[in-house]
Amino acid sequence: MKKIILTIVSLYMLSGLSLLRATNAGVPAECEDVMLQAFYWDSNKSGAKYGRTVWTALTKDSTELRDNFDLIWLPPSAGPKGGGVGYSAKQYANQDSDWGDKRYLTKLIAALHRGGTKVLADIVINHRGTAETWCSFFPDNFGEFGKFQLTQQHICNTDEAFKKSESSCYGAPYTERGAADTGSDFDGCRDLDHASEYVQEWAKAYTQWILNTMKYDGFRYDMTMGYGNQYLKMYNEAAQPYFSVSEYWSDINGTADHISGTGYNTLAFDFPQKFKFNEAFGGSYGNLKSSGSLRGKGMSRYAVTFIDNHDTFERGDDDNTKGHEFIGYNVNLNDSAVKDKILQANAYILMLPGVPCVFWPHWYKYKEVIKELIALRKLVGIHSESLVTGEYGNSSSKYYKAVITGHRGKVELRVGPKRPMDVPEGYHLALEGSNYGGSFTIFVSDDVITGVEEVKAEQKGRKFIKDGQLYIQYDGQLYDVLGRKVEK
Repeated sequence: MKKIILTIVSLYMLSGLSLLRATNAGVPAECEDVMLQAFYWDSNKSGAKYGRTVWTALTKDSTELRDNFDLIWLPPSAGPKGGGVGYSAKQYANQDSDWGDKRYLTKLIAALHRGGTKVLADIVINHRGTAETWCSFFPDNFGEFGKFQLTQQHICNTDEAFKKSESSCYGAPYTERGAADTGSDFDGCRDLDHASEYVQEWAKAYTQWILNTMKYDGFRYDMTMGYGNQYLKMYNEAAQPYFSVSEYWSDINGTADHISGTGYNTLAFDFPQKFKFNEAFGGSYGNLKSSGSLRGKGMSRYAVTFIDNHDTFERGDDDNTKGHEFIGYNVNLNDSAVKDKILQANAYILMLPGVPCVFWPHWYKYKEVIKELIALRKLVGIHSESLVTGEYGNSSSKYYKAVITGHRGKVELRVGPKRPMDVPEGYHLALEGSNYGGSFTIFVSDDVITGVEEVKAEQKGRKFIKDGQLYIQYDGQLYDVLGRKVEK
């Protein structure tokens, strides 16, 4: 679909836009990409509630995925088998995991690349699973990028392994430990000492190997609160990924400081905005305005916007996720009220700046409307730094609205049960969410097709979007945006 709608790219070339600014490592400027988190917790298991997302299953879906998404975030691929979802990785060069064998992973990446879609690896380097004992590790062979053997000297001296009597390295002298942790502790695995030059060389070798040997295109960094911002900067500058996004759970000031601390060499998931969603779609629509989000900080270029992820959606094992998400923890996606909120939220992130990340269970349940939203975003050219004007929303009004300017036109987005339905001057109705079960409406500016000479004046009849494309109906005949007749 994205390939079809980009037939109007000539509009973009003629628009007189200035050249894009140079990008930092992993941060494309004015990025039009749309991202998919192609897994959820335990979706590697048979009988997974919203479909399995093992490598072979995703490969079967690869044509549909690459037709709609520019970035696919895959779960951790480091082994071994029997390691579950993969966030306690033990063998980094072993790409046979519970998601499938390496040969199937390489086939999946190649299939997505054939459609121009880029693939993000989940990089778990804050902590590491061990081998036979509390403080022993498997060796890593990254081929041309080096061989490594981490030891207990590469574990932060604040790790619980040095404090628990049952540990094999309990009470080890400080000469056999690393430096203090430069971030938050993580219990259950060994916290790696990123102040160690050896650990730094290991991490740089791993990330370069992931890009150059495994053919990933970029990174989603796990638990970046666990080590200093300067190290993520170091690893991205060494590897030069196309795209990088950091999982940094914090408030707005902490998130902004994290991004700046990396030298602006990564995007970050906009957790502050996600937390605002908890009340917004329950009625507090003023929470959808920019205040308190990365967009409100003037940092939409560095924001990956999202609704839920594998942690916030199902686990519910800590105060960050349990029982207070607007749709998240342990909800029934078949409930009509939940569906309404999900569709409103997807309309919001897919029309607003930032890089939107769609969550697999939402895609699985409501892909037809999400396809339409993605196609509309592509048609208008909404990007990570798009201008937002005319924002309105408060608790009593029960709706939010804004005008968003893309590379090829504008949309006016309205979400909420009491949104006005009048068509603004210079716009036409593009998508009506109530047709799908969601309280949102989107209007597209007429200048989306201005300047296309093939659209004759007498053909300017009823305009609408169907299957992700803008059509004009005149005198019983359909025309596309280039004025060509379309078979019914």
